[in-house]
Amino acid sequence: MSRAIAAAALTLGFFLLWRADPPASATAGAPQARVTAGPVDRAQLMRDVSTLGDPSFEGRAAGSPGGIRARRWLVEQFRAARIPPLAASGYEQPFTADGRSAANILGRIAGRAPDAGVIVLTAHFDHLGVRNGVVYPGADDNASGVAALLAAGRDLAKVTPRHSFVLAALDAEEMGQRGAKALLASGMVPRRTIVLNINLDMVSRSARRELFAAGTSYAPWLVPILRDVQGRSSIAVRFGHDRPTPSRPSDDWTHASDHGPFHDAGIPFVYFGVEDHPDYHKPTDTADRIERAFFGDAVDTIVDAIRSLDAAVPAVPALQ
Repeated sequence: MSRAIAAAALTLGFFLLWRADPPASATAGAPQARVTAGPVDRAQLMRDVSTLGDPSFEGRAAGSPGGIRARRWLVEQFRAARIPPLAASGYEQPFTADGRSAANILGRIAGRAPDAGVIVLTAHFDHLGVRNGVVYPGADDNASGVAALLAAGRDLAKVTPRHSFVLAALDAEEMGQRGAKALLASGMVPRRTIVLNINLDMVSRSARRELFAAGTSYAPWLVPILRDVQGRSSIAVRFGHDRPTPSRPSDDWTHASDHGPFHDAGIPFVYFGVEDHPDYHKPTDTADRIERAFFGDAVDTIVDAIRSLDAAVPAVPALQ
């Protein structure tokens, strides 16, 4: 997660307030089914985060040998989960970031309601790589979000969601959300069809057992959906970190991760993440420091939220 970039982008995006209220179709007749998911496979969660956080992936810097190995591993996971590629050409969407050959890994799960639009589920797999001979494993940031994305993808692949989902494991987030920007610029998912971005970045460590759902100040109609999830969660689900505070600019996460470019494009977002911990952006962000009970509970909550948002988020009016 690149929260330093977020602080520099405090005021960007306020012209997008037309999205603060739901489309007219959301206020009447929108499906409100309460759909919950069962617990995720916690052993699989830890296997996934431990694999991506292993020193053999060399911190997964964009375009590095370790980053390329991470891309190949992600393609294997999508295939094993029977998540088809978004494009006929395959799972990888190549792009260039500061001369580096990066690539997003993109899958698609078709929904049962073609006019409902698309929910884009994102998590970046890159991290800081090797610096001065030291590996930065990036277990919480953001192998944890990728493990959660894979858990959600395995769940969605079994249930046929209402919306179509694009599962996007994004590259080069640490270079300024380059993967998210490349995805939106590509037109592979037309912007007018995207009803929501759900972004997962740092979801495995919180001494207070808190998981933040940022983005509701821009789209207040999301609050009752997420409060319903909040009431079922075994952890504390908090709102906030999505408005600038002049005295504490780093408290605004609006542009802290890959949901930022979606917000700038006028697309509502929910960003699930934890507050910084002492190992943030340090070589000590290793899988053995992940709080397993919290991580499992957090991903249970995230998968429940994804199911609930799928059931309740309104369709794009132009597609109806």
